Parts: sequence; C-alpha cells; structure tokens
Amino acid sequence: MKQTRDSIADIWGERTPYFDEQWPERVDERVTEEPDNWIQAACVLCSAGCGLDIGVKDGKMVGVRGRSVDAVNRGRLGPKGLHGWIANNSKDRLTRPLIRRDGELQEASWDEAMNLIVAKSKEIIDKHTSLGIGFYTSGQLFLEEYYTLGVIGKAGLGTPHMDGNTRLCTATSAAALKVSFGSDGQPGSYSDLDTANVIMHVGHNIASQHTVLWMRILDRLAGPNPPKLIVIDPRKTYTAEKATVHLAPKLGTNIPVLNGLLHILIKENLINPGYIAAHTVGFEELKNIVAAWHPQRVEEVSGVPEHLLYEAAMLLGKTNTLVSTVLQGVYQSMQATASAVQVNNIHLIRGLIGRPGCGIYQMNGQPTAQNTRETGADGDLPGFRNWGNKEHINELARLWNVEPDTIPHWSPPTHAMQIMRFAETGSIKMLWVSATNPAVSMPELARMRKLLTRDGLFLIVQDAFMTETAQMADVILPAAIWGEKTGCTTNVDRTVHICHKAVEPPGEARSDLDIFIDYARRMDFKDKDGAPLIKWNTPEEAFEAWKECTRGRPCDYTGMSYAKLTGGSGIQWPCNEKYPDGTPHLYTNGVFPTAADYCESYGHDLDTGAAQTPDEYRLIDPKGKAFLKAVDYQLPHEVPDQDYPLWLTTGRVVYHFHTRTKTGRSKELCNAAPDAYVQLSAQDAVKYGIKDGDMVEISSRRGSVIQPAMVGDIEPGIIFIPFHYGYWDNNSRSRAANELTLTEWDPVSKQPHFKYAAVRIRKAVAQDDEEAQAALKHMEEVITNNFKMEGA
Repeated sequence: MKQTRDSIADIWGERTPYFDEQWPERVDERVTEEPDNWIQAACVLCSAGCGLDIGVKDGKMVGVRGRSVDAVNRGRLGPKGLHGWIANNSKDRLTRPLIRRDGELQEASWDEAMNLIVAKSKEIIDKHTSLGIGFYTSGQLFLEEYYTLGVIGKAGLGTPHMDGNTRLCTATSAAALKVSFGSDGQPGSYSDLDTANVIMHVGHNIASQHTVLWMRILDRLAGPNPPKLIVIDPRKTYTAEKATVHLAPKLGTNIPVLNGLLHILIKENLINPGYIAAHTVGFEELKNIVAAWHPQRVEEVSGVPEHLLYEAAMLLGKTNTLVSTVLQGVYQSMQATASAVQVNNIHLIRGLIGRPGCGIYQMNGQPTAQNTRETGADGDLPGFRNWGNKEHINELARLWNVEPDTIPHWSPPTHAMQIMRFAETGSIKMLWVSATNPAVSMPELARMRKLLTRDGLFLIVQDAFMTETAQMADVILPAAIWGEKTGCTTNVDRTVHICHKAVEPPGEARSDLDIFIDYARRMDFKDKDGAPLIKWNTPEEAFEAWKECTRGRPCDYTGMSYAKLTGGSGIQWPCNEKYPDGTPHLYTNGVFPTAADYCESYGHDLDTGAAQTPDEYRLIDPKGKAFLKAVDYQLPHEVPDQDYPLWLTTGRVVYHFHTRTKTGRSKELCNAAPDAYVQLSAQDAVKYGIKDGDMVEISSRRGSVIQPAMVGDIEPGIIFIPFHYGYWDNNSRSRAANELTLTEWDPVSKQPHFKYAAVRIRKAVAQDDEEAQAALKHMEEVITNNFKMEGA
C-alpha cells in the first residue's frame, strides 16, 4: 500500500501558502497496489467536485490520485475521496436483480425484474393514470442518467411525481438563487477564494464537509494577506476555531442575525447605492424590514452579543472582496430560503458580485445535486425552464417531439415530502427509489418505515448495496456505480467533469442509464411520429442530447464535448460559442436572468410559500435586475418546553457521507468514526449526571435513540447527533438521528427541517454498551488529535 499522506490522522495535509496567484499543486494519492493505468474521473463524495484519476490493475480498482491540472483541487483529495473508492470492491455488492416472492427477496433475471416493473406500471396507468407512479432519485447519479429519467417522467409517463434526495440537502440552494437572481446557478467560482479579503461561512462547517475547499482557505490563512473569517454556527466547529468572528446563534434564529447584519450595513451607510439603483429592486422594503433588527434586539432573540454582530458587520461593510458559503445550518433550519436569500442580499447591497474575489456559494449537499436540478430529475424543468411559462413548455415539446400537454405543467412538481405523503395515503402506488436511502435519511423514521412497507405500495429500489430501504423493496435492481460507468458531474461552482468508466461492474449490475433506457424501451415510449422517445443508447449520445436542451439557457453546455472534457481540467458552464472555455463568473454586467420571458420561476412569498402567478410577475417584471427580498422572524414550529427541554440539531462528521453506503465500507473511515454519538455541553452533562462515554437515551415526540455521550464544544441547551448512522451494520440499538426529527419543511424550497427539534435526555442506566463506548473513545482521540494538529 502506498499513500502520500495519512488523511485520517491529517485531514487537510501540509500547507502550501499563497495569495493572488494560482493555488499551488499538491498531489494526494493512495493506492493498495501499483496501477497498470489511470482513468480520469472526479470525486463523488461531497459537492466540491475534485478531479481525480482512478488507478486500475488487472481490471480492478486499486486506488486514486488527485489531478494536479484540475482547477477545483489542484491535486488534493480529502479523507473520503482517498478511501471511499474501496466500496466498489466490497463483497456485499448487489450483483443480481431480486424479486420479493412469498415475503422473501429471491434472485431473478433482468427480464423477470423489468417485465414485472413494466407490467405493474401499465396496470397502474390503466387503472389510475401515471399519477399513480412516483420517482425518488438522488444526488449521486450522472448528468446523462438524470436527463434520461427526466424525459421518461415528463414526456413518457407524464407524471409530476419526481424528485431527488437533493430535496433534503440542496433544494434551498436552488430556491434562494431563483428568488434573488431569477434562475439557479452559482454566481461565483472557487477561484474567488484565492483573493477574497473576507470569507463568511453561514451554517457551513466547511472544514468538515468540504475538506479540499478548506485546504484552500487554510493555505490562504498561512500566506501573505490572509482573509478574515466570519463563521455563523451554533457549534464550536473546526471552522469556527479559525474564525476572526464566530457568531453562535440559538437554533432557528438565522433570520435575526442576518437581518441584524443588514441593519448595521444600511445604518452605517456601508452599501453601494449606485449598484443598488442600477441592478436591484426592493431595497426600500428590505430597509424597512431590517430596520427593526438593531443589535440589542438581535442579542435578545439569538443570543449573539451586540459587539460581535457589529464586528462582523464592519468586516462585511469595509471589504472590497467577499466570498460567502451557505449550507445545511441554513437550508435545514427555520426560514431556510429566506435566510439564504439574506446572504445574497448582503452581496447585492454592497455590489460584491460578478467579479474576481466576490463569490456566493449556495453549497450543494451531494456531488451531482446540481445535475439533478439542471436536468429536471428533481421536478424542475430541464435547462432551468419555468413551469409557468407556456413557451418554455413548447420548447421542450419541440425538442422531445411530443405534444405540449404530455408534459405535466398543470400544477407545480411534486416535492419529495409530498411524494412520500402520497405513498402513505395510497395515491402513489409504485415508488421507484434510485441511489438513495430514505429509510435512514428522511425525517421521522418510524413513519417512513410504515409508509414504505404499506400494503398496496410497489417499491422498486435501484442501488449497489442492500440498504435499509432496499430491505423493504418488492424489486431490487443492482446498479453500477462511479468508476463502473461513464458520465458527467457538475459541482457547486458550475465545473463539469467527465468520469470515465474504469472497471466493469460486478456480476450483472448495470448502469442507471442502461436501466432507464431499458424501461423506456419496454414501456414503448414514443414521440409523436412513432419513433422511440429516448433516442440515445450511450452516455455520450445522452450528453449530446442534453446539450441541445441547454442551448440558450443559463446552463448552456453546447460548447462542451466528451473530447473537450477529457485530459484537462473541468469546465465551468456556460460554455458555448461566446464562452468556448467556460465562464468563471456570472452577472459580470449586473444583468440577471429575471426577465419574465426568461426567468426560471415567477417567485413565492417567502413567509407562506404562495406562488406568484405569471400575470402578477409581469406587473413587477424587473427586466434583468436582481430582487432584494426580506422577511421578519418566525419562531421555529417546535421549541423546547417542560416535557422536552432541549434543542436537538443534526449534521455530519468529516469521515462519512450520506448514510455511509460507501464510506461505511472503508475500514479506515469506519475506524475513525465508528458509531453515532450525542454531543452535549459540560453544563448539561453535570445537570443530567452524564459523563463522557455514558449511554444516553434521547427522546422526542416521534421516537427515541440511545447514544454514547461526548461532552463539550456546544452551547448549553443544545445537543447534536450525526445523521449518518442507520442499521445495516449495527442494529443492536436505536441509533438513527432521524428517529427524532420532525416532518416540517420550508414553505418555498420544501426542504425538511433537520436542524431543530425538542428533545429530552436521560442517562441510560439499564446497561452500558461497551462496544459503543470504546468506539466513542477512539473517535474522540482522532478528533482531539486533529484539533491539536490544526493548532486550535
């Protein structure tokens, strides 16, 4: 085994200080054997999208190395990227289709499995129309696969019931970008980190969730002219340890803090009146709403001290370059979209957008979440088209050669939480789940298990592993994963990477693209001339079809090709005749895609989620100006009380991704973070008689779990549990964090609220789990070592 560094013990590696130049190269590599050849790909274990090569020997994956030529990572990889590939070689991969017969999953042929799915589909359509069929997909597939699925759903079946698990992690990103700028699409580039004087992380523990982006920031901090960091997070995280100003608000109070920052910027005249007048609408309403959020009131509501809020506002108000990142601490909390929009507002009123050093990253939760949104696999229309714009529907109908009324545009697309509700009540009778695990990742798991196993629901799971969800399926389709198929991914800063097939999938596993095309052929989906609806057979042909779908839209891919994406760095869209090498910044001229005929959405009321009609929008058509929208504060829908006196918040750990279907199969990652835990403050530990390693029972109104205690580095009154851990490798106790979470979602983005719930705790005195305690002790040692290494 050869590795350039131990990324488990040394998460971020050696520093390569720099400023205002290209980020220096540092190639990270880990192989178990010397490869015969290297195959170009990109990492798919977070949304950073690092370029890497897959090492192959004798037809088997033996390691990875970062691509030094890639602009995203310049050769660096994090611990998940260096270790997670081992999951491809796992002996417990699904290799044959399975059909449930007499209550048991039994092996079947592909013909048997697909014929059963097709027969069930036709039976449901005959009796109940295609509205009886729903799809719940992922942020893990490739662009070509999402687009094919989107066309099947919209032009083949004509069902609006299609969404991704990106609803849980990314929906607010898209919603906030649409609200402010008229369309999805990140304005900035990762290269903005090379020159920004101030970097603000809002609800984003970037050191843990995007380790390679954090390496870039650490290298800036170690070089000349280091940036100032503002961190807004209730926990004292790795990221917060490095902050110039750390604001730690109470759960659910992002709006008071962000409104308070806007209040100070406006009151102190630290704004750009010329930019506001030329390029935005809504400033007076924004000014009126935030006027009530003076620092004293912010402190009373959020707990953030006045002087710290003022200090942060001065950094924001006096810098000429600013990068802001936003993630789940905003997206999965109360007033999610409204809060994310306030970060956009800070940039807009200061004119810090559309130029080097000025980036907004409304981060994604998964590696191909951006593609889910672009292609229509999450319910949006492909190419950022507008459901309410008839001409956009006609464009797609011409492109796919179908009648416009085939495309379900009579109502908004069904979001994931509503799809699950329809499955629960019986109106959705067939649910097709691909590359995701709702039995662990959805809120209120007891309800989720009940609805997924409801009599009358035909559940299809398409996955590489026997997940907790797959165990409930009627049919399981074994899927090829990254490294075993070819396709493209698009990351947060719009960089498109190609991932070439490196090895053959195990057994009879097939790519998701092949499975979807097979379904379309067996269903005999046709265009209006009688030709097959899906006109492509290979990933490259699917990519070429997708390019035509994007022509003239904000996410224009028409200047790209598989050949152009191969051999060098990824390329940022839009890439077309005007921008043949891609585009680092959007909105450089201050013109935004908000015009009524072009925008992706006609907008919503940020408080209620009520959709604005096309006619209402045309009355206020901003014709290329950005929106400044603000709201007042609302209390979270569940707050601590006498029976449940503590706040629960959930999140991730650095060594795992999603529900650990891949990272949980790496020995090194598992050893580093082997089990779930509950983090609580030293004050609460004393109050409840709990010490490090004690087993603690945590209960909400929806369920309970038992976790070992980790004491410290969190505010009193709040507890934290990582959400990764389910039951496929340990069902000895209730431990999934989502046993406790509540079924609530943001009114605009429809993203569930995982960041707050009222709970109670007590020491579990019946018996201690020695294995869990030992695992916790080991995990604490790893974390402590990393803190020391970082000089925290």
